[in-house]
Amino acid sequence: MPAQWTLVTGASGFIGSTLVRRLVERGEHVKAFVRPGSSLAPLQGLPVDRFQLAYGDINVGDTVFRALASCDRMYHVASVFRYASKRPEEILNPTVAGTRGALLAAKRRGIERVVVTSSASVLGVTHGDDPMDEAHPFGLSDPETYIRAKVEQLQVVDEMIDDGLPVVTVLPTAVFGPGDHRPTPNGRTLIDYLKQSFGRRVPSSDGGISVVDVEDVVDGHIQAMSSGRLGERYILGGENLTFTDFFALLHELTGLAEPGKSPSPGMIRLAGWLIERYAAWTEREPILTYRLARDYAFARVWVTSDKAARELGYSSRPARETLSRAIRWFLANGYVPRPLANRVRLELRPV
Repeated sequence: MPAQWTLVTGASGFIGSTLVRRLVERGEHVKAFVRPGSSLAPLQGLPVDRFQLAYGDINVGDTVFRALASCDRMYHVASVFRYASKRPEEILNPTVAGTRGALLAAKRRGIERVVVTSSASVLGVTHGDDPMDEAHPFGLSDPETYIRAKVEQLQVVDEMIDDGLPVVTVLPTAVFGPGDHRPTPNGRTLIDYLKQSFGRRVPSSDGGISVVDVEDVVDGHIQAMSSGRLGERYILGGENLTFTDFFALLHELTGLAEPGKSPSPGMIRLAGWLIERYAAWTEREPILTYRLARDYAFARVWVTSDKAARELGYSSRPARETLSRAIRWFLANGYVPRPLANRVRLELRPV
């Protein structure tokens, strides 16, 4: 009987490429769905007997249908991880319409099981110490484009589940770690910190995030595929940190900038607006926008992964280990100019 293959969309991205590698290491046969012209650096060196490239465009469902030939499972990871764009459709279309097309293709092929990568951003925020679970209502109005895209994507997933598609959805939090080639907005936050673009102290606050390692998130995807309940959502989170704690940990790891005082809400919103305008003028991706500053600077995306731990066997490592691994990788791969990289404490240099 011929081997059954697994399709991974978004296979050249941070989570997608790490997932492809882990599946191949486990002995599975994997098709990596990538756009023509995408960098294949994250997928170099994989064995040709268990790995194939499948070229296509997530916005063209027929290319996904073609790639699903001889597959019985699909991880739909493809998305655009950019917070904002002068052309919002560049973020919305691949995430929302692309998901609909990919899931319709899976339904036409009779795929046995699909895992969809959503985001913990669909849970909204909390303003206290209690973490959010999968049932937490979103509650934000006029969110940033990426957040809106993820919320609308989840609506598409729910429609397809109601139509009988066998889907399990995973909700990763703020993902860091080795292999962030592009890099993602999370990775750029670390790179900017290492370059000391913030000055001597980093503005921080009691808002916060859940820091999770990319390899733990990938393991959660695989566990969801094997034992997740169809139609269910699972948070794949890590250690909950305030922004002050986050930058204090980076300071401990690197010896660089300490967290500074918390700016006022008005000042952080103004900073977000200015950064967004400057990014639009220079045609760069903003690391902060007005909407992000308004909604998240003093709020928390703190979660509990108890459901995933209980039903999937999911676990995550401490944030200190995750951030250390990410920093080592960025330094080793030249993302920080050598004179600046030399200031980072020696204990973080790769052996």
